[in-house]
Amino acid sequence: MAIRRVVANWRDSGRAPRFLGIDARCTLPMLLFFCHIAWWTFFLAITITLFFGLLERFGFTARVFLRMMRSVLAGPRIIAKPWWRQDTSR
Repeated sequence: MAIRRVVANWRDSGRAPRFLGIDARCTLPMLLFFCHIAWWTFFLAITITLFFGLLERFGFTARVFLRMMRSVLAGPRIIAKPWWRQDTSR
């Protein structure tokens, strides 16, 4: 029997972990379902898994999606100083 050599580089440490073709981070709702078996946790786990799968289909990660939602909620105007400390002498 031949010994199979596995080559692993440091570059592989940045990849997202996968479990059965799905991002492993979305298996947390499945853990919730297995700890509390009920219909609502089953539907919640399936919904969250499908949501993460849909995000991945469009090329987003959960972190990128949350940043995008944060920028949408914050709006286009970004102020560095509070309004009470702005220079009003102009």
